Amino acid sequence: MGAPVGGREVEEDRLDKVLTIPNALSALRVAGVPVFLWLVLQPYFGNPSLDEWAIALLVVSGITDYLDGKLARRWNQITRLGQILDPAADRLYTISTLLALVLRDIIPWWFLVLLLARDVFMALNIATLRRIGYGPLKVNFIGKAATFNLMYAFPLLLLADGGDSLAQFARIFGWALAIWGAGLYWWSAALYTTQVRRLRLATVR
Repeated sequence: MGAPVGGREVEEDRLDKVLTIPNALSALRVAGVPVFLWLVLQPYFGNPSLDEWAIALLVVSGITDYLDGKLARRWNQITRLGQILDPAADRLYTISTLLALVLRDIIPWWFLVLLLARDVFMALNIATLRRIGYGPLKVNFIGKAATFNLMYAFPLLLLADGGDSLAQFARIFGWALAIWGAGLYWWSAALYTTQVRRLRLATVR
């Protein structure tokens, strides 16, 4: 009996770790959100565009998003903090980018509302999980794919803020990725809701 208890203690210690490289990458992504907003909103405040730097920061964010999950799995450094920081960084970048693009009249308000409504829907699911004694579930593959599409759509939509041929090309592909990403975003919410429903039914039984 002693070995399993010891194994559980080791697992709990691992999950409670804070100072890991994947967590540091996730924390850097979160810290980059206000910097990104400051960069992308310069034209809104009447200043020269810094969109190139904003796009570069989005690219770095996408790379670190890939690395933190990959390294956490490879080095067995999946932690509770990482499970919070990783999706939080995704949401913050998504919401801040959408807000900036709306303020600059690059995308319409309805697209922002569509994605924010999904986050509200997910918050209700998480509240249900807490009520039945569960923490947030792991982000599913569809959810990561949705974020991937949106994170590629946003730089293209920024590039589309112009009148040259590159802007027209970026507008077409940017909106294609944005619409596909929004669809996957809601699909992942539906899958998450199914998991929550199963857990809720299991607790009732």
